[in-house]
Amino acid sequence: MSSFADSDSDVAAGKQSAQAHLMARRAVAGATVGTALEWFDFALYGVVAATIFPKLFFPSLDPTASLLASLASFWAGLAARPLGAVICGMLGDRWGRRKLMLITVSVMGVSSFLMGLLPTYQQVGILAPTLLVSLRIIQGFALGGESTGAQLMAVEHASANRRGWYSGLLGICSPLSQILANLSLFTMAALLSSDDFNAWGWRVPFLASFVLVLLGIYIRRKVSETPAFEALKKTGAPVRAANPLGTVFRYHWRTALRLTLFFCGPAALFYLIVVFSLSYLTKHLGVPKQTGFMLLMVANVCAIAGALLGGYLSDRIGRRRALMIGSFCTLICCLIYFPVLNQNSIGMTMAVMGAFLGFTQFQSGIQPVWFAESFPTEARYTGSALSYSGANLLTGGPMPIVAVALLNAFHGSPWAIVAVCGSLNLLSFLMIAISRETRGTALESSSTH
Repeated sequence: MSSFADSDSDVAAGKQSAQAHLMARRAVAGATVGTALEWFDFALYGVVAATIFPKLFFPSLDPTASLLASLASFWAGLAARPLGAVICGMLGDRWGRRKLMLITVSVMGVSSFLMGLLPTYQQVGILAPTLLVSLRIIQGFALGGESTGAQLMAVEHASANRRGWYSGLLGICSPLSQILANLSLFTMAALLSSDDFNAWGWRVPFLASFVLVLLGIYIRRKVSETPAFEALKKTGAPVRAANPLGTVFRYHWRTALRLTLFFCGPAALFYLIVVFSLSYLTKHLGVPKQTGFMLLMVANVCAIAGALLGGYLSDRIGRRRALMIGSFCTLICCLIYFPVLNQNSIGMTMAVMGAFLGFTQFQSGIQPVWFAESFPTEARYTGSALSYSGANLLTGGPMPIVAVALLNAFHGSPWAIVAVCGSLNLLSFLMIAISRETRGTALESSSTH
C-alpha cells in the first residue's frame, strides 16, 4: 500500500515540477517579450530625440539649444520613472506582480501610439512640444513600474540555480529594442526621401508598436502570479495593509542606496552610447545618419551577447565577482572610447561601440537577479524599482544632456565627458566591492530585519 502511495506522490511531484518549469518559461517569455516591446518605444524616442525632434518640435531655438531641449524631453521620461516605480512598486508588493504588468504595458502602448499622431511645432506651435513632453512623462511613468515588475515575474518564477540566466534574458530587452528601433528608422530613412522621413516616416514605428504591445498583453495573461508572492500571502502576512515604501526606508535604505549608486555607472554609460553617441557621430564627426543607425545596431547585438554572458556567469561564479569583471572592463572602454571614435574608422568605431555597450549590458544582465535577491518579498518590488529608476533619474537620463553641454563648453573636446563617466564607473565598482554575495538567497523570505 505504501509503495502505491509513494508512486502517486512521485507522480504528483513530477507534475508539479513540470508545471513550475512551464510557468517559469512562460514568465520569462512574457517578461522578455513584453518588456522588449515597451523598451522599443522608449528606445525609439531616444533615437529620434537626438536626430529628428530638434527640428520638428524645437525649431525656434538655435541648433545646440534645440538639441538640448529635445534631449531634455528624453530625460523627462526617465525623470517620471521613479514616481512610476514608487506607485507601481507599492501596488505590486500589495496586489501582486501580474496585475501591474498588464496595466503598465497597456499605458505604455497608448502613450506611444498617441506620440505617433502628434502635430509638429510648425502646425500648432508651443502646444506640440507640450504634448510631446506630457506623453513622454506618461511613457516614463509606465516604464518605471514595468521594468522591475517584469524582472520579478521572471526571477521569482525561476529555480535558484538558473536565476542568473533568466536575469540575463531580461537584460537583452533593452539592446533588442534598440536594434528594432534603429532598424525601423534605418529602413524608413533608406526608403524615403529626407523630407518624407521628417514629415511622416518617423511616425510609422510609433504607430506600429501598438500592435506589438497587444501581443505582449496576450502573452502576459498566460502567466500566473509568482511563487514568492503566493508564499507571502499564505503566511497570513497583511500584504494589502503593508507599507512597502516605509519598509524600504526603515529597514533597507542602505541596500537601496548602495544599489542605486552601483547602477548609476551602467545607466550613464548606456545612455551615453545609445543616445549621445549618435549625435556625436552625425553632428561632430559628420557620419551619415544611416551609418550611425547601423553602428548602433551592431553595438546592440554585442550588448545582447554581453547580457546573456553576464547572467550565465553570475550563476557560476556569483553575482559580485561577475559584476566586478564587467565594471572593470567598462572602465577601460570608457578611457579609449572617444579617441577611437575620433579616428573616423567605421571598423574601429564598430568594435569599440560593441565592446563598450557589451560590457555595460553585461552588468545589466546581472542587475535584475542581484536586486531581487537583495530585498525581502514584501518590499522587493518597491526596493528594486526605487534603486533601478533612481539611478536612471540621477545619471541615465541627464547623461546625454550633460555630454552635449560639456562638449560645447570644452570646444569639442570629449575629455570632460570621459572624466564624468570614469568617476561614475569607479563609484559603481566601489559599491560592488563593498556588497555581499547574494547567489543562493531564498526569495520566499519575508523578514523586514
